[in-house]
Amino acid sequence: MAEIIQQEQQKGGKRRAKKHAPHIDMTPMVDLMCLLIVFFMLTTAFSKAKIMDIILPEKIKDPTKQEAPKISASRTTNILLGPDNKVYVYPGSVKPEEFSANPPILPPLTVTDFSADGIRRILLDRNRALFKKINDFNAEVISGRIPISQDSAKSIVAQLKKDDDTGPIVLIKAHKLANYGNFVDILDEMNICGIARYTFVKIAWYEELMVERAAGISSTATASAR
Repeated sequence: MAEIIQQEQQKGGKRRAKKHAPHIDMTPMVDLMCLLIVFFMLTTAFSKAKIMDIILPEKIKDPTKQEAPKISASRTTNILLGPDNKVYVYPGSVKPEEFSANPPILPPLTVTDFSADGIRRILLDRNRALFKKINDFNAEVISGRIPISQDSAKSIVAQLKKDDDTGPIVLIKAHKLANYGNFVDILDEMNICGIARYTFVKIAWYEELMVERAAGISSTATASAR
């Protein structure tokens, strides 16, 4: 890359050393710098941490004085995570006299999965009003009709969820045979569908019975899986 000519032919066959200013070709160096810039840009994008925003409830100062929140049965949606990546859904709640009967009177379950036409469609149908508000607002921000920063947009979406009084209240419960990946999947669905209020609750014994009946699992098989 550096060319230096040091000798020159003279008359009579004599050679005299002659100094020339070195010429350095920087083109390969520029190409190398471009490649390094592209390399660091790609590796930085691929190594970016993937996180999920989860809004945690406020810390309770005195649990003895804290009243349990009242949940409307008409807005309650129970999601039971079952084995084989199946999801079981039923609305409302089970009254004590119903599950204490012999045999227990249990509500019918809707069996679905994590596909776009599965639990997502069920949640969108029950959260249509709030989802439309959030979707329209995001479209306005993306199009530039509402000039606003990303943090301010998140705050407005959070306020829309807080003010919502028509969307479902989702209670997520996991059967003992459900896998950990289903927890991540159902959290993704909550964010995609814009569900404002959801929580993880310990599954009741009669809900385990409902899942086992729907999945065709015997009680001996579930006992051996513990």
